[in-house]
Amino acid sequence: MDHTPSTIDEIPTPALVIERRAFDHNLRVMAEALPGPRLRPHVKAFKSTALAKEMVAVGHENFCAATVAEIEGMVAAGLDNDLLLANETTDYTRLGRLVDGGADITAAVDSDDVLEAVIRGGVRRILIDVEVGLPRCGCDPADAGRLAEAARAEGIEVRGVMGYEGHLMMVPKPDRRAAKVEEAMALLLQAHRDVGGDIVSGGGTGTYAVNTWVTEIQAGSYCLMDTQYSTLEVPFQQALSVLASIVSVSAKGWSVANAGLKAMGMDHGDPTWPEGELRFCSDEHSTLTVEPGGPGSTFGDLVRLHPAHVDPTVAKHRTMWVVDGEDVVDEWPVDLRHW
Repeated sequence: MDHTPSTIDEIPTPALVIERRAFDHNLRVMAEALPGPRLRPHVKAFKSTALAKEMVAVGHENFCAATVAEIEGMVAAGLDNDLLLANETTDYTRLGRLVDGGADITAAVDSDDVLEAVIRGGVRRILIDVEVGLPRCGCDPADAGRLAEAARAEGIEVRGVMGYEGHLMMVPKPDRRAAKVEEAMALLLQAHRDVGGDIVSGGGTGTYAVNTWVTEIQAGSYCLMDTQYSTLEVPFQQALSVLASIVSVSAKGWSVANAGLKAMGMDHGDPTWPEGELRFCSDEHSTLTVEPGGPGSTFGDLVRLHPAHVDPTVAKHRTMWVVDGEDVVDEWPVDLRHW
């Protein structure tokens, strides 16, 4: 870009916009609830080392990630204090090279095959990944101890266990959510008794306040928020929106904004438009119901759309524009995209 925007109307659309005050509120609230190592922010939600450094400034220095590229980017940015690849992969040699260079990296392991790949790749510290009800990665709790013994026999440090109760993030009522989380964490604690180690890792933005059984919470979405998490009783504000421009106005009562499926994650539902009704999204467009003379009724109007799922929305963009009111106050590259 030849010109760095100084005000919001100079930002090329569609674009990610972050409200600085809401973002700061979210970081402050989480730091008070889960100080220091009680939170291991998950970079998959925001994919930006510049944003991660904002978290370090409030005391959150240990991170987890979903992809090898995220780990590589964090190490390159000097954010390698205690990194966890909270996911399985087939090739750990890229991580092994980082370990050889002095990076502190732990890998999640849920099978003998993954353990063998970790050993071949040169990673020397692991957590045993335990399935606690979400049919995804994770070993059976009853097999966790055996897997830990196999790792230790090969000289691998087993730091503890992790288990992600992702299927419980959106249970509507906090008391019912807490009860369901307790059931899931009973499985993880059962495994931890067999595995040992100092770490019991799990949780996310939806369960951070009710999961009191883990030693650390892997939350990430809280800092930016989306409309799905906003339906819960959480104290975080909507900091992220997709800024779009009105490119077509119909006399039949609708306008078209230039942000659609390619600009927003839609797997958790349609985005919302706080100033009116969003009818539907297509590849490049969102169709909005407008009133004559009202918001979004004029060619060139700027509108802010709130996505339902922050993670895939962020991954579609290269830059986050940080704003305070109408002023652009910072630019954070989305430098942890891809794999």
